[in-house]
Amino acid sequence: MFRQSPAPSLTPAPLTRRELLAGALTLGVTSNFARAATPRRRTDFKLALLGQCLIRHDLRAHPWPGFAPLATRLHAADSCFSDLELALLGPRAGAPTRAPETLHTADPVVLDCLRDFGIRFLATSNNHAFDIGTGGILDTMAALRERGLAFAGTGETLAEAAAPRYQDTGAGRFAVVAAAAGMIRPGGAATPDRAGVHELRRGADGGLDSTDVERVLESLRRAQREADVVLAYLHNHLWEADVARTADWQREFARRCIEAGASVFAAHGPPLLHGVEIWRGAPLFHGLGSFIFQTRKADDAYDNPNWESLLVECRFERGRFRGARLEPVQLARVGVGGPEDFETRGRPSPATPEAARATLARLEMLSQRIGQTLRHDGRSVLLQPA
Repeated sequence: MFRQSPAPSLTPAPLTRRELLAGALTLGVTSNFARAATPRRRTDFKLALLGQCLIRHDLRAHPWPGFAPLATRLHAADSCFSDLELALLGPRAGAPTRAPETLHTADPVVLDCLRDFGIRFLATSNNHAFDIGTGGILDTMAALRERGLAFAGTGETLAEAAAPRYQDTGAGRFAVVAAAAGMIRPGGAATPDRAGVHELRRGADGGLDSTDVERVLESLRRAQREADVVLAYLHNHLWEADVARTADWQREFARRCIEAGASVFAAHGPPLLHGVEIWRGAPLFHGLGSFIFQTRKADDAYDNPNWESLLVECRFERGRFRGARLEPVQLARVGVGGPEDFETRGRPSPATPEAARATLARLEMLSQRIGQTLRHDGRSVLLQPA
């Protein structure tokens, strides 16, 4: 005869001290395995920097061999930064504020072309943002947001235009504080209640207005607290008599940006290269020329240096600069259909060996002017933090 077993108790029996210790040990081991299995965010950040983009036409309409090698390199970076040297057409566009020869506008489809290149962050603080008025600035910002492209340097108010903008990547958070100095037309600068460009005005001493500079530095301090890598950007049209000379005030401004928390400084404005220097272990790229240069000026308006550029690949470790490779890029001085073919003029390709040597020699000379020695092998420059 079988006896029915008593119903199991729903209350667990108290654990012995030995069982508690064994459980704690097991829990610790399990937790360690769980931590090991969780993927860690990379601490190395790769940033590609380019010359400015004056792109009037969708370059993808006319494929060329130079596109793929550049796009492959740019897509390999965690972020790729340039300047959008124009206003995008949209429903709020106003009357042109410039003569046709220097009016820089384009259909928003050019953003798709830039995105296919691998560009993911654009400065919008420049002297052409206002080419079709405040409405053009608003339409440009809307088109960038619609395509998921990060941008900095314009906003619906001055506070918004001056604020850091961010891009989150698998290697960390990237921030940009962007501003423009010189040739911002009346009505183009952002104010507390008007959309526009984050402008740095000229001060009485010929440099930058101290209040405007402090606004930039405060934005950089904020960005440094909130991001892993911070870029300070200036679009400069307060040119020297020698347009290839970097102004002393720009060098001083760049250094103050680094001291405020920027990981790197970059500038555009003159459509040609300026020198490079290292300050407190951080790189200062005083002028990266043009990456795309679809100007409508006559061919004889520019010389060879205006068609030279660089692809800069920077490496950062936990926000600190660890090195960069600078490789020459060559722009098409004449479109495939001749001098008046603006649809294919100014598009970039990796420089030929002869053109690369000329570009690097010029960069070496320009950097020497500001006290920085560069060494190149005819193909590239390896820039080190010290």
